Amino acid sequence: MSWEHELFALFDDLEGQAAAAWEADREAELADRARAEYGSVTLASRLMASRGRPVALDLPHVGRVEGSLDRVGDGWCLLSGAGQDWIVPLPAVVAVHGASGRSVPEVAWSPVDRLSLRAALRRLADADERCLLHLADGTRLEANVHRVGADFLEARGARSERLLVPYAGLVAVQRRDG
Repeated sequence: MSWEHELFALFDDLEGQAAAAWEADREAELADRARAEYGSVTLASRLMASRGRPVALDLPHVGRVEGSLDRVGDGWCLLSGAGQDWIVPLPAVVAVHGASGRSVPEVAWSPVDRLSLRAALRRLADADERCLLHLADGTRLEANVHRVGADFLEARGARSERLLVPYAGLVAVQRRDG
């Protein structure tokens, strides 16, 4: 073998080593980017990709609630099934079972999907339906959602007593089909 062939073989070998090192660096960079990007995925965006699917939510003092994930909004979701609807503030959710592996970023949500918990509760107030309020301390109250404030709801209990419930104290609102 001539010295030229040896030199070209050496260059080919060095070029192969450089390509392998570049590929290893690229794979590590892509893995780091994927981890960083996933850091921006929210629970709401994962739930949005799960709309229409059967899921189960674990809620404090309530347990597991199962049904079809019908709506997801800004900070809340609606689970339907077995003659009951559950409006659940997302901060109250302990765990979600059966969610899609995908997510829908909030920029892809429609204006209707951006409605807040307040809008969902206003709908209950407009319908004047009797609901079961599940509170963070484990209390359950049968009441009608009467009015909805910025960070609380006003309900009327069985004896028409007025009750103010901050959203932070609300685990779920359970509406039953009459």
